Amino acid sequence: MAMTDNGTADIDPALIPQDIYDLYDEYCHGGMDRRSFLQAAAALTAGGAAMAQALLPRYAEAQTISFTDPRIKARYVTYASPGGTSGSMRGYLVAPSGAGRFPAVLVIHENRGLNPYIEDVARRLAAEGFLALAPDGLAPVGGYPGNDDDGRDLQAGLDQGKLRTDMLNSARHLKAHELSSGRLGATGFCWGGGTVNFLAVSLGAELLAAAPYYGAAAAAAGVPAIRAEIQAHFAENDPRINAMWPAYAAALAAQGVKHEGFTYAGTQHGFHNNSTPRYQEAAAKLAWDRTLALFRRTLA
Repeated sequence: MAMTDNGTADIDPALIPQDIYDLYDEYCHGGMDRRSFLQAAAALTAGGAAMAQALLPRYAEAQTISFTDPRIKARYVTYASPGGTSGSMRGYLVAPSGAGRFPAVLVIHENRGLNPYIEDVARRLAAEGFLALAPDGLAPVGGYPGNDDDGRDLQAGLDQGKLRTDMLNSARHLKAHELSSGRLGATGFCWGGGTVNFLAVSLGAELLAAAPYYGAAAAAAGVPAIRAEIQAHFAENDPRINAMWPAYAAALAAQGVKHEGFTYAGTQHGFHNNSTPRYQEAAAKLAWDRTLALFRRTLA
C-alpha cells in the first residue's frame, strides 16, 4: 500500500467497497463525526479504516489553476448582505486578465465553507473567460477554518435562511459588479447544488443558466418562477439526491423551462471534486465541458 506525501494511504478507489463510500457520504453530510466514520469503516472490512482515511480530502492535489496564473486576476472582496447572517459577506472574486466586461458565474461551495477546491473551480471559470465569485458562507463567523470538519460544524450552526440570503445577495452583487456584463449563471456542488436550484427560483429572470451538481431539487411550488436553463449533474451512486430529479424535471417541463439532467455511470456523490478518491476524471471532465458549453451559449 503506497502512502501519499501527507501520510494517508494511496488506495485504488475501485477497491473501496460501496458501503464505505456510503459511510463517507453520511459523514460529509453531518450524519457522524470523523471518529465515528473511521470506526464504522474499520468494523466493515479489513483495511476499512485505511480506506476511510484515503477518502478524506487532499486539497494540495486539487489545484489545477494557480492563483498566479497570468490568465486571471484573483482577490478577496467584501460586500453588503442585508438580511444575511451578519449583514456583510466575503468572497473570492476571479476575473479574466484584460479589460472589458465578462459574463458572470457564481460558484457555491459545499456544506463546509469556501475550501481550496471551490476556489480552484472559480479560477477554472475565469481562465475560460468568465467573471467568477465564490462566496464564503462562513465569512460572518470567521471564514472557512482550514479544515472540513470544523467548517461543516460552523455551517450547520448557521441560520440556514440567512445563509441562503447571503448567497442570494452574492449573486446580485456579482451581477451588478463593474466587471460583469450583467449576464449571470450559477453552479454549485452538494449543498451548493441545492442552493443553485434555490437561486433559480429566487432570482427568476435575473439568472440565465444554472448547473447544479448533485444538489437537492427546488421546492415544487417555486418552479413557476424559474427562467434559467437548468443543467443538472448526478452521480450514479447517490440515491437520495437522484430520487428528487424526476418530479423536479416534470415540474420544469410543465412550466416550459429548458432543462437537462445527466447521470454519470459508476460515479459517487462528489465525483467532480478532485481532492478525494471519489473523483472520477472522465465523468468530471464531461460534466465540466457541458457546464462550460451551457454558460458560453446562454451568457454570451
